Amino acid sequence: MISKNLYVKILIRVLLLLTGALFLGWLIFDRQAYIFAIIPALFILGVTINLIYFLNRINRRIFYFFDAIKNEDSTLRFPNNVNNKIINDLNQSLQKVNSQIQQIYLDNQKQEQYFQALLEHAATGMFTFNRKGFILHSNKLAKQLFEVDVLTHINQLERIDPKLFQTIKEIHPSEQRLITLHLKSGIFQLLVKSNSFISDKDELMLISVHDIKNQLDEKELESWRKLIRVMMHEIMNSITPVTSLSESLAGYFYKNGAMVSPEDINTKTIENTIRGLEVIREQGKGLINFVDSYRKITRLPAPVKKVFQVKNLIDHIRILSSSFENAEHVELSCNVMPPQLELHADEKQISQVLINLVKNAYQANEENKNAKIRIKATVNEAGHPTISVTDNGPGISDELMDKIFVPFFTTKENGSGIGLSISRQIMQLHGGSLKMSSVPGKYTSAVLVF
Repeated sequence: MISKNLYVKILIRVLLLLTGALFLGWLIFDRQAYIFAIIPALFILGVTINLIYFLNRINRRIFYFFDAIKNEDSTLRFPNNVNNKIINDLNQSLQKVNSQIQQIYLDNQKQEQYFQALLEHAATGMFTFNRKGFILHSNKLAKQLFEVDVLTHINQLERIDPKLFQTIKEIHPSEQRLITLHLKSGIFQLLVKSNSFISDKDELMLISVHDIKNQLDEKELESWRKLIRVMMHEIMNSITPVTSLSESLAGYFYKNGAMVSPEDINTKTIENTIRGLEVIREQGKGLINFVDSYRKITRLPAPVKKVFQVKNLIDHIRILSSSFENAEHVELSCNVMPPQLELHADEKQISQVLINLVKNAYQANEENKNAKIRIKATVNEAGHPTISVTDNGPGISDELMDKIFVPFFTTKENGSGIGLSISRQIMQLHGGSLKMSSVPGKYTSAVLVF
């Protein structure tokens, strides 16, 4: 309706200008009535001024309207009782749009308040900062955790704890780190996670910090309990027969608390004693090997990281796997996507992890005549490189799944029970994880996430 009336008003003025121009041309070129030509010239000037005023009047209202939006001024009002119908319709339309924009502002403010309330009540400390290090938002828990009233710049964190500041400064998007924070109120184990996003063409970093000391203490205590149970079981299995055999051997040489005479010691007694001592020696070696295995899982070297091609690593594993038992009955497939995928890690340690996982898959499929094992390297949805080893073997029950990472726990007759434990520790040293999943009778999958 507004555009139709506006077009009509403009069209009338354009037609008047055209008519005046034609009449002026007729007087000058056909009649040579130069004096009378002043009248249509003045008419054209008047219509032109009127047209300019008319358009400026509309433009001024539209300019005021957009200027008010730019300045977020919701108090602007347009009168609806103007005598000019076009201006009145325009005012009504601008007022309607202005009301809609005001409602959008109100909805955005409500939503912002809602998310701000969620942020404040979150059980995790959170804050965001830009490329210059200025902290734009921080919730109450983050400030309480760092024992400050206001967070304005990440440089403040250096006064709180230099290690914390260095971690926040160097952390990459989608990365997580575990640090120990020493404050006056105590020692905190912080899990620091990061993510990046774009806001108003500015790249911001979102940091979440969560004190997991209690969870770590509980996990550590439970791990120690499991470890002690396994160690006690292994030690008792080794010591009990040694004790019993020692008592039996001592019985050959002591009777009723007194040592037997040399004449009573025959060849059979000596042979039995020698065999018994050999058994004791073997049990002692087994116990020494057990302790040595414990030493291995508690003294892993720090990874020496470098960039290498994942394809070369998996080709190496594929060649090694051809020498495993039951290799001729296993169909092994390898896939790397993208083919140029690289890792920044300790190649030897990651190779050790993969060899252990692939060997476990081969051993689990000893009786499977249609065994299939797939090694796949790719990048997950979060942008992290992953390597998975999947087989179609018997799988792992839920009961055993809770125990497979416990040191020295094994279901194999000649297994040491430290392979998966060491593999998970290596991944933790790399800042990654080793995850196992299985459906009994269908598949077992081990996934390395870097």
